[in-house]
Amino acid sequence: MNQTEIQPIAHLPPQIADLENAALAEGFRFLTRLISEWHSGANRFDAPGECLMAAYLNERLVGIGGLSVDPYAGASVGRLRRVYVVPSSRGQYVGLRMVNALVVHAALHFRSVRLNTDTVEGSLFYLRCGFVGVEDGDATHRMELGND
Repeated sequence: MNQTEIQPIAHLPPQIADLENAALAEGFRFLTRLISEWHSGANRFDAPGECLMAAYLNERLVGIGGLSVDPYAGASVGRLRRVYVVPSSRGQYVGLRMVNALVVHAALHFRSVRLNTDTVEGSLFYLRCGFVGVEDGDATHRMELGND
């Protein structure tokens, strides 16, 4: 049986290079940006309400995802960023569990969460996670969290 664990992290795991290589093989450069911004200090997901989470399957890093304050919408809105799961772990609910964990964390700090994806597969995934599509230049999906 596969053991999946989603946990907040305060440092990039050493295996992040493996995730970056898998993402690059698919044409995604956002993990390269995550690593670069982390090392430069531009974004470490450490502002109030923010977090970075890692997904481990049988103790192997298979995914990562972050929650930040949405720079386009203000302090009461969170933004999912840099969410990625390696292809070999898709279809095993790793991504769904990670997004759910990020949303649970977001509900403690934000009124809603937004994100931007540029793939059909990503859009369908976020719809399955409970987001709704939006037509906004800064976001493609949104979830209201019900916090006032």
